[in-house]
Amino acid sequence: MKSEESATARACPETFSFILLEWFRENGRSLPWRETKDPYAIWLSEIILQQTRIEQGRPYWERFISRWPRVEDLAAATEDEVLREWQGLGYYSRARNLHFAAKQVVAFGHFPDTLEDIRKLKGVGDYTAAAIASFAFGIPAAVVDGNVYRVLSRYYGIETPINTTEGKKVFSVLAQSLIEELPQKKSLSSQYNQAIMDFGAIQCTPQSPRCLLCPLMESCEALRSGRVGQLPVKLKTLKIRERHLTYIYIRCKGYIAIHRRGSGDIWQGLWEPFISEELRVKSEESLLIRKNVRHVLTHQVIMADFYLLETDERPELPDDYIWIPEADFEDYAKPRLIEILLDSLPRS
Repeated sequence: MKSEESATARACPETFSFILLEWFRENGRSLPWRETKDPYAIWLSEIILQQTRIEQGRPYWERFISRWPRVEDLAAATEDEVLREWQGLGYYSRARNLHFAAKQVVAFGHFPDTLEDIRKLKGVGDYTAAAIASFAFGIPAAVVDGNVYRVLSRYYGIETPINTTEGKKVFSVLAQSLIEELPQKKSLSSQYNQAIMDFGAIQCTPQSPRCLLCPLMESCEALRSGRVGQLPVKLKTLKIRERHLTYIYIRCKGYIAIHRRGSGDIWQGLWEPFISEELRVKSEESLLIRKNVRHVLTHQVIMADFYLLETDERPELPDDYIWIPEADFEDYAKPRLIEILLDSLPRS
């Protein structure tokens, strides 16, 4: 392609959009929530896949759909049941918001079918609202996720940091303009949104993108200028906090002591054994099971010690602890870290 043709292609959104749509027809991922227009099933997939890889989230989506096939079923469940089904996915506020939003939908009388009303659902931001609106109702709303940021920033050579107010506006406006310029935007917007997300996930990947096999290679600004590895730009703002937690699994005559974590901290609403961030346990009182188990969260690194205390008398504990049959702990939603620690626990 001549240089003038390359410049024309870079400036022509129809070329970009239709190349993506053609690529998608040949390479798009086959996913069960793409085979339905049910807004409940689509919304459920979008919430589960926030901060979660598709291969990890898909079994959860299938279990939720199987157990609660309608939004009314999910709304009628208890929060504990939802948290238990969510266990292992992390970011448990998503599960609580999901349950709350299901009740909102039931109160509304039907699943909201406008972008404005979808945004009113608990836990639904701009991206998720656009995805539901586009995939379920054919509303021409552009989705902008990490994949979309990457594809647009590389193709158009945009260096504005994606995690700034200015960057979010720049990419949102650009993404929506590409939707608006589709000749059949109502019928094609859903396919286009899926196409650009899949393109970022499969072709224009964060590491080792397949540039030499890319249908956009002749008009990609990042490839032309040698900046593929530098885009998108993201400012480093995250500060990691390290915490040390000591867990004591207190076992007494077939019962164990647990409590539910409160609000304002990680793992809200989940259950765990006795915990302290200050306690140091005497070796003659408890058996050390594991020490300095490292568990990485988005904003924190947890270092955990895990002890077993077997006793014939129940020790005095804070009021929020309860005693349950040890076998019943399986039915309580708990953090992934606790599951890891329990795997090393000697049987009673």
